[in-house]
Amino acid sequence: MKNIAIFASGEGTNAQNIIDYFSKSEKVKIALVLSNKSEANVLNRAKKAGVPSLVIDRFSFYDSDNTIEKLKSSNIDLIVLAGFLWLIPESLVKAFPNKIINIHPALLPKFGGKGMYGMNVHKAVIGGKEKESGITIHFVNEKYDEGEIIAQHKCRIGEKDTPEMLAQKIHQLEYEYFPKAIEMITA
Repeated sequence: MKNIAIFASGEGTNAQNIIDYFSKSEKVKIALVLSNKSEANVLNRAKKAGVPSLVIDRFSFYDSDNTIEKLKSSNIDLIVLAGFLWLIPESLVKAFPNKIINIHPALLPKFGGKGMYGMNVHKAVIGGKEKESGITIHFVNEKYDEGEIIAQHKCRIGEKDTPEMLAQKIHQLEYEYFPKAIEMITA
């Protein structure tokens, strides 16, 4: 059994999708949901699903080993970032080498980096007159959106698509492909 920790900062729709996908799995268990925001709805989703959760602050994440110790004591095999907005510290990357993955709502290396999340990405893609966008699932290193790419999935952008319309297309790709990528990595 592979134990997964999901890190999320907000609503938690991707986290919910992952929890649901693996709810009956005999190979993968969502063992922990971690958030940097005590008011994040992802914590309510975790509670309803019976998944333990943890709220962290900047000190415990960046200036101590508290987070690493909690992950290790929970026997975490893979960390999944699902809308987690803090940069992962080098100490955590080193403690879990090639065991932290992220999903980005664009085709990296374009439209990645600090500040490129959520609607910011979709506005930049539409503003850049791109013909397609998509998702990138990648390993995490010490820099935003620069880790080795695991998979990319694309969608067309219509001439009249708005950032909100693009966001819906991206969410559909995330819901379909992120759990499958996790399943492949944990196999």
